[in-house]
Amino acid sequence: MALTRLSVTGVRNLQPVTLHPSPRINLISGSNGSGKTSLLEAIHILGLARSFRSTRLQPVIQHDLDSCTVFGQLDADAGRHLLGVTRDRNADFQIRIDGRTVSAASELVQILPIQLINPDSFRLLEGAPKQRRQFLDWGVFHVEHNFLAAWQRLQKALKQRNSLLRRGRIDRSLLAVWDSELCLAGETIDQLRRDYIVRLKPVFEETLRRLIELDGLSLSYYRGWDKERPLADVIASQLDRDVQLGHTQAGPQRADLRLRIRGMSAVDVLSRGQQKLVVAAMKIAQGVLLKAVGRAAHCLYLVDDLPSELDQQHRDALCRLLSDLDCQVFITCVEAGQLHGSWQTGTPLAMFHVEHGHIMQTE
Repeated sequence: MALTRLSVTGVRNLQPVTLHPSPRINLISGSNGSGKTSLLEAIHILGLARSFRSTRLQPVIQHDLDSCTVFGQLDADAGRHLLGVTRDRNADFQIRIDGRTVSAASELVQILPIQLINPDSFRLLEGAPKQRRQFLDWGVFHVEHNFLAAWQRLQKALKQRNSLLRRGRIDRSLLAVWDSELCLAGETIDQLRRDYIVRLKPVFEETLRRLIELDGLSLSYYRGWDKERPLADVIASQLDRDVQLGHTQAGPQRADLRLRIRGMSAVDVLSRGQQKLVVAAMKIAQGVLLKAVGRAAHCLYLVDDLPSELDQQHRDALCRLLSDLDCQVFITCVEAGQLHGSWQTGTPLAMFHVEHGHIMQTE
């Protein structure tokens, strides 16, 4: 699976452009502020209908335009897909897949799974549990057919239950309905997450080993409530506290992934370069697992500023791993020479240079 054509209009400072990327490695160089990351952002919009740099659309769309549009031709063994996403300043969007308009971005995500490795990826280790839940649920969504429906049921149950908790007087019969729905959806999600982690851990450990040796690093899953008790029991026992706080304390919405090394939090022990390699291994492992279980032929990787935080040895190791994946990768750096010689002989490689928003293929 690879983007064989990419057209971008109206995204930040990028001039309108149509590219024909390599199906494997695409190296994008240019000075800071030239538009390298904006190109990755455009691909992210194509795959998820949203930016990874801003929750607001105003800075994403060029100042003199009302909307931005990204179009892509995706070729895979199973056939060809034509994808298009338009976002406007009113936060409206239009998604087109093979000539039809779709209303849910989840259809895009299924067709074009994207993994992003960028400076913000450090949040996966040092940020709030929400960051790690999103990482976990990305993988479960792509591997388990019934995850999305269970997740949507959970969100509705939580919203309704929390609304009841904030009322002055609680309708116990109505609360019981949403308690039951919360527990059914929550137990389902927990089981899907646990099954996924069992699959992911050995893939992650092997992927990390190819990048760096970190003895004693462990990845574990916390489900969001006492592992020895059913969720229904915990919910019932904490009702008074939930009423006092106005929200549900226990449940899968509190789940977390924990990375520890020799009993300590990994983020407190590892250097920035080591953290970057751990995060890269986690995200690459998800793509490897996705292909292994047969839910997608390939995952597309966006790697922003690959050389930063890494010495030459570990740059080479990450580049070799990416080239061995037999998938499409878009990588940015300031100078293309920073990664010269990092690729295995014969790796298909396209090089692009960005200057003041203009993108030109150099090789």
